[in-house]
Amino acid sequence: MRAYLGIDIGTFEAKGVLVDASGRILASAARRHRMLVPEPGWAEHRPIEDWWDGLREITGRLLAETRIDPRDIRGVGLSAIGPCMLPVDTAGVPLGNAVLYGVDTRAAREIAELTERIGEARLIAHGGNRLTAQSVGPKILWLQRNRPEIFARAARIHTATSFLVERLTGAAVMDHFTAAGFTPLYDATARIWSAPADGEWFEPARLPRLGETTDIAGTITREAAAATGLAAGTPVTVGTIDAAAEAFSVGVTAPGEMMLMYGSTIFTILLTAAPVFDARLWYAPWLRPGLHASQAGLATSGTLTQWFREHFARELPPETAMARLVEEAAATPPGAAGLVVLPYFSGERTPIHDPQARGCVFGLDLTHTRGHLFRAVLEGIACSVRHALSAYGEAPRRVLVAGGGTRNPVWMQAVSDVCGIEQMVPRETIGASLGDAMLAALALGDVDASALAEWNPVRATVTPRPELAALYAAQFSLYRRLYEQTKDLMAALPRPG
Repeated sequence: MRAYLGIDIGTFEAKGVLVDASGRILASAARRHRMLVPEPGWAEHRPIEDWWDGLREITGRLLAETRIDPRDIRGVGLSAIGPCMLPVDTAGVPLGNAVLYGVDTRAAREIAELTERIGEARLIAHGGNRLTAQSVGPKILWLQRNRPEIFARAARIHTATSFLVERLTGAAVMDHFTAAGFTPLYDATARIWSAPADGEWFEPARLPRLGETTDIAGTITREAAAATGLAAGTPVTVGTIDAAAEAFSVGVTAPGEMMLMYGSTIFTILLTAAPVFDARLWYAPWLRPGLHASQAGLATSGTLTQWFREHFARELPPETAMARLVEEAAATPPGAAGLVVLPYFSGERTPIHDPQARGCVFGLDLTHTRGHLFRAVLEGIACSVRHALSAYGEAPRRVLVAGGGTRNPVWMQAVSDVCGIEQMVPRETIGASLGDAMLAALALGDVDASALAEWNPVRATVTPRPELAALYAAQFSLYRRLYEQTKDLMAALPRPG
């Protein structure tokens, strides 16, 4: 038996899979955790309780369910949300909670100051990205200013994946895809840690060394083996961000191919043959040299559907509430009887990069039902996807989907209808943890990239309905006008606290 373990830490859940040498899933497991919101605009995780304990519990459950000999696990692949900001001491012990990716908007002042000091054009030329709430650099500067005692003690700044890699192997290493999110501390052309002269307020030596996603970071230490049940000496890959591993899991491997991930946020990755530096999008080197990723991400997607369920379907059993909401939305006509939703419930990321944007439900009257509202939420998210895709210019030649939201047929159909795109659904949409296992097999040389395509073939296709094109073109126009005409009012809203 040869098996590969993939572990992914998401915003609300940790997931893991064990697969065999043919890509067959032997077992999967998941563990829920919470996103902490200690103040408005903040988003945090507890690195030990949420990340490390999640990895340990899932690994234990997979080993127990399969009864596999840990020595038969050829390698471990990791991914996680990112980019995050976690300071640790010289022993790798966290010095506080981890500050999450773009859903955490605490560093707005630092973003504005660094952008003014360095200049947006220089930022993009240096790292391929403008400074946004997704950028780790301003959050490190926030730490320096607001938690100086922690900043002084920080031997390293980790993201979620690199923290877990160090916990398992003792090696502090980060992949280039993740590093590109540490603007302005990453030089995208030279592929090294380096800040523009005006940004030299943080020493790159306090960041993990850089490596390729499919490099072997190290092997499981005896301490980690005792904590996880894995065999000491098992190779561990450098790993990456969950969205990249998810794209790999569904077969996004060539220029022109796109992954559309239905998760807590919707995230898209388009592979290109040459780097694309566009202020509306995010750039990163791809997981394998010679390819590049052009990325977009919404701020709230699955998070918004969960919020709706929690507040507007309280009378329903939690295990069936979402299915009931989907049924109610399916029973309402496309266009939600004139409702338009701006899904900016935690600001918005690409392409508007507006942390002050706020959610809006427009057009309500007394005939609207909960089903209309939920359909409008799904169509509002679809409009955000269309807006993000418009920044890419040319349409992708192939769109493959992943994530838990693929279980919601109304949502997927709305995205195809609103955006006018065909979506290909792979056999397995379990996501990043499967991609992690695939990357581990690739890293060890046990399988080549062409053979990996057989691990997860396409099983279905969602196509746009041309008869709805005019309806959704009008709805998207209203959606765009609604934001443009209310964004100043959004910015003027009083902020809690």
